[in-house]
Amino acid sequence: MKIDLTETTSSQINQALVSARRAIGTPAIGMVLTLVIVTDEENAYDALKSAGDASREHPSRIIAVIKRVSRSPRARRDARLDAEVRVGSDAGTGETVVLRLHGELANHAQSVVLPLLLPDAPVVVWWPEDAPADPAKDPLGALAQRRITDTYSAEAPLDELAVRAAAYSPGDTDLAWTRITPWRSMLAAALDQQPATVIGATVEGESDNPSCELLAMWLADRLGVPVERTLSAGPGLTAVRLETKNGVIVLDRADGSLATLSMQGQPDRAVALKRRETAELLAEELRRLDPDNTYESAVKFGVEKLHAGGEVTAEPVDGKPAEGERKAPAAKKAPAKKAAAK
Repeated sequence: MKIDLTETTSSQINQALVSARRAIGTPAIGMVLTLVIVTDEENAYDALKSAGDASREHPSRIIAVIKRVSRSPRARRDARLDAEVRVGSDAGTGETVVLRLHGELANHAQSVVLPLLLPDAPVVVWWPEDAPADPAKDPLGALAQRRITDTYSAEAPLDELAVRAAAYSPGDTDLAWTRITPWRSMLAAALDQQPATVIGATVEGESDNPSCELLAMWLADRLGVPVERTLSAGPGLTAVRLETKNGVIVLDRADGSLATLSMQGQPDRAVALKRRETAELLAEELRRLDPDNTYESAVKFGVEKLHAGGEVTAEPVDGKPAEGERKAPAAKKAPAKKAAAK
């Protein structure tokens, strides 16, 4: 069910939501959080589709905030709010409100969104693109317990990682980090099966891919070893090689779908490691509402440490030297090559 409202108010939108729920026979609110999406007309469809798919796991009230650019001075002075209310099959398992803010109202989106938040429920704000430099200090970000950005959509992803590190506040996260969750899990499981001191690592992937950089920073931060960043044609992250005292561990994914795990003294194993859709990434982030301390530590390690000239030392873990910690030489970008066991 869809209801279009022109030149409306937050109060009228709330009344429309109540009326729509009654009309389809579901007067009770069974949603667990409010997801606020800050986007533009170009990206609104894809963002709403991903949020709707994620809501099947996390029933949510989805509020899309679209700021309409006013071309003339007179239009910029005229503040107007148009809205579209969707419930039932048109809104996944929750409710969707699409807000279009015109004129001066676009600068005060928080005043429109605040009355529409679910009472006593967590708030998550997601910027699919063009995220503010400091999400926690953004008027909409200040309403949320969790703030989700995506450095992959930035024009200069590596510079954007530095911005995220400098402005980090508890509750911040990034979909570039979420994309490497299966890689981190697989590498941790491999080291559990074959406990050994790691003495070096190589991360191979596309140029300017923030997920590759974050994985390299995570390894350097947690293991305290030199991490080399090499390039490939992709797609995305293609291989990780861990040098240990007991041999080499290689996780190689050449096609973006199926990976091969190679370990000393064991047969090669095929593991599913497909590239995930945005809806899956978003659903994963909505599972936790507490600060992600591991992401904080990895992003604050700093891209510049991976690519700077000279030597750097990984920070100690919990105040103690990391296992195998030593000075890590600057990672260098080598020509595209395959980081796989021969």
